[in-house]
Amino acid sequence: MSVTLVPSLPALPTVAPAPLDVLGVPGEINLDYAASAPCARAAADAVNELLPWYASVHRGAGALSQRCTLAYEKARQTVGDFFGARPDDHVIFTRNTTDALNLLGRALPTGTTVVTFAGEHHANLLPWPRGSVRLPVPADPAGAVRALAAALTELRRDSNPALPVLVSVTGASNVTGERWPVAELARVAHRHGARIALDAAQLAPHAPVDLLALDVDYLAVSGHKLYAPFGAGVLIGRADWLDAAPPYLAGGGATSRVGPATHDVTWATGPARHEGGTPNLLGAVALAAVCTELAGADRAALAAREQALLARLRDGLAALPHVVELRTFGPDAPRVGIVSFVVTGWDSAEVAARLAARHRIGVRDGLFCAHPLARRLLDEAAGRSGRRDLPSTALRASIGLGSTAAEVDRLIEALAELG
Repeated sequence: MSVTLVPSLPALPTVAPAPLDVLGVPGEINLDYAASAPCARAAADAVNELLPWYASVHRGAGALSQRCTLAYEKARQTVGDFFGARPDDHVIFTRNTTDALNLLGRALPTGTTVVTFAGEHHANLLPWPRGSVRLPVPADPAGAVRALAAALTELRRDSNPALPVLVSVTGASNVTGERWPVAELARVAHRHGARIALDAAQLAPHAPVDLLALDVDYLAVSGHKLYAPFGAGVLIGRADWLDAAPPYLAGGGATSRVGPATHDVTWATGPARHEGGTPNLLGAVALAAVCTELAGADRAALAAREQALLARLRDGLAALPHVVELRTFGPDAPRVGIVSFVVTGWDSAEVAARLAARHRIGVRDGLFCAHPLARRLLDEAAGRSGRRDLPSTALRASIGLGSTAAEVDRLIEALAELG
């Protein structure tokens, strides 16, 4: 069945395909970037170039080991520079954003209260200590700022003002793609003597993220969402808490001295303290390669192209009477290339399987590791639409580098068949 539901739009802005080109399988339509983005050619090329030299890092005097050590530390510098790390920040390689935030959770000083919103991914809900504060999902970005200000005012009044507070927020929702007012939240946090951590897993692939410009204290990012799917993430942030905390992974590389007694250990300071064991050299190099290419790209042009595709996708979904989009804020709130929705009268897992089997389209179904938010938005969508036949889980389509108007149109046409 072939239908045209998307009005004729101007041609998308063109961007040079290489080296920001991404790998893929001909005929397969990948609209699941928010789960794991495809591999950038630059990342694959960087890994392939280094593979013949692959050897230990920080553990050998041979030419191969020396080259790999240099590549690893150069990657650390490149990634730190890309995200605007301050001179005294630590740049610690992790497995992903979840790993980075768990590391930060382990490094919190005793008595720290963590303040989050209920709209977070599980990675930013579950690592924090008991007694943490979870604020309700706000109706709009300004509401988030007001709620945080009120919560911190009350927290400082009712608890020991000397105890540390960490605010931890997302930059863009993995469910709706809506952007959060990070800089404004950072100002509120600092005004109340709190620190702030940013989960930039979904924001970084779509927009520049700069610690200094946003004035955040900690930043967590996943390589696999930033076109570098080789198992690396990063935690960047202020050194004092990280250097004072026990090592995240006790083992080789995290020590400066180990004596004969069981607990006769002097732990390293700096990133090495939390990078015990053989590091993920290839993941670090791949992530740095993508950062290098994005740093040299016209990010405004890339964003304009993505926003045109996103508008095409949302307009197409809105034209289908049996599809309801999920959203936290208003329909015009700034967002990145992520849209979640439901098909009335259809189980979302069944729709995803049908799209894959009949149309070779890959989307995500479920609650997206953000169960409190997704369930709330499903209830809100039922009330807003007046429909009683909404499923208990949702679908998510997400786009990025390599996505095309033809792919978006194929999804809309396939969904039209379900009406």
